[in-house]
Amino acid sequence: MTLPARTPRPVDAGVLWAGGVAAAFVAALIVIVGILFCRGILDVPVLAPKGEGVWGDADTITYAVGAAVAALLATGVMHLLLVSTPKSGMFFAWIVSLSTLAAMLAPFAVKASQESRIATAVLNLVLGIAIGSLVSGSAHSAVRKASFGTRPPLPGPPYPTR
Repeated sequence: MTLPARTPRPVDAGVLWAGGVAAAFVAALIVIVGILFCRGILDVPVLAPKGEGVWGDADTITYAVGAAVAALLATGVMHLLLVSTPKSGMFFAWIVSLSTLAAMLAPFAVKASQESRIATAVLNLVLGIAIGSLVSGSAHSAVRKASFGTRPPLPGPPYPTR
């Protein structure tokens, strides 16, 4: 017994990647706003506590670019999942959730103040939620609806005329 060949799900790559680029821009802005909020309003150092920085010598621009790259990477993963995997949204949710958890735990693996670790972990959580939801939404818009079993409409009005 042979299984029927699986036809790939029709994906509008332009829509998906336009959403991915927009998600990258939003992710970079989240980093900038988050760092301004933490450093400027809360007076909590993110990425650069006194002495050595939480991420070594990383700065705000590096962090923002890294967030944008993460969003583009997530878009690539989603595209791959959409064309190759059943229940792609479920797999994507797991991948993003575990990646976000790793990003949240990373600040606690270095020497820094507890405030700085928590602020960085919260910022990474917000980034993970934003990237995951924006890329998922773009993917939902990019998947074309299959038209199996539908017929073209009959000509004329849908009701009898007198």
